[in-house]
Amino acid sequence: MTAIPSPRGFAAAGPHPAKIETVLPPFGAREIPQQPTLELERLYRKQRLAAGYRLFGRHGFDMGGAGHITARDPELTDHFWVNPLGVHFSRIKVSDLMLVSHAGEIVQPPAKSPARLNRAAFAIHSQLHEARPDVVAAAHSHSLYGKAWSALGRLLDPLTQDSAAFYDDHALFEEFSGVVLDTSEGQKIARALGPKKAVILQNHGILTVGQSVEAAVWRYLALENACQAQLLAEAAGPTKPMSPEVARHTASQVGTELGGVYAFQPYWDIVTEEEPDLFD
Repeated sequence: MTAIPSPRGFAAAGPHPAKIETVLPPFGAREIPQQPTLELERLYRKQRLAAGYRLFGRHGFDMGGAGHITARDPELTDHFWVNPLGVHFSRIKVSDLMLVSHAGEIVQPPAKSPARLNRAAFAIHSQLHEARPDVVAAAHSHSLYGKAWSALGRLLDPLTQDSAAFYDDHALFEEFSGVVLDTSEGQKIARALGPKKAVILQNHGILTVGQSVEAAVWRYLALENACQAQLLAEAAGPTKPMSPEVARHTASQVGTELGGVYAFQPYWDIVTEEEPDLFD
């Protein structure tokens, strides 16, 4: 892919301001707060995207560098920010992120890292973002328990309060055919996901989406945990899922978009305090 000049509306990659602090919405609110300008909203998303990669690194979601988190640009909505291939998740900085169009053009390259685009990231995420205008961010990697659960070719049961967040709101993609390098495969994944918040990619792993970077990243952490919990529970003996009524009610309490923002916040606080170089 070749780099082309930065689009009108934001400057070329370079030093970034101090972190934009989170203003958590009041409980009961329905809207995710937006920054007052497109420039600040862009930086807000990029900072949380870099933090998301750092969190993936901390949790060991870095198998061979496979995986990707993307954030839709708030102005150029058919473009998304993503990491350059070959930079370890635990080292991703805001200035490493690159802007990619849905045509696969690297519109803004990283400040210092080579502008290498992960073909699978483009094939999957370009189609997800195109199919779901409501989705701001999407997250996928080859994490251990997500992979293990995906090999069973099943949806998760509502076994715990946490896993109930995904009740009737995650899908199964059964057509594994190798590494996803073509956008036609990305289209199939997007169709399987439909309007839901997550999809289990059979023989591959898991993928989550959200109306914020925070929700997409938190949901990935939560879905990986739910896969681990069910694998452990079923290994111990027969399980007792909650009733559909209780599972639906619990999902309405713990599975919301704003709930994802709140759940992400403690992780954000820790990683940004301990690794402030991510803002470079």
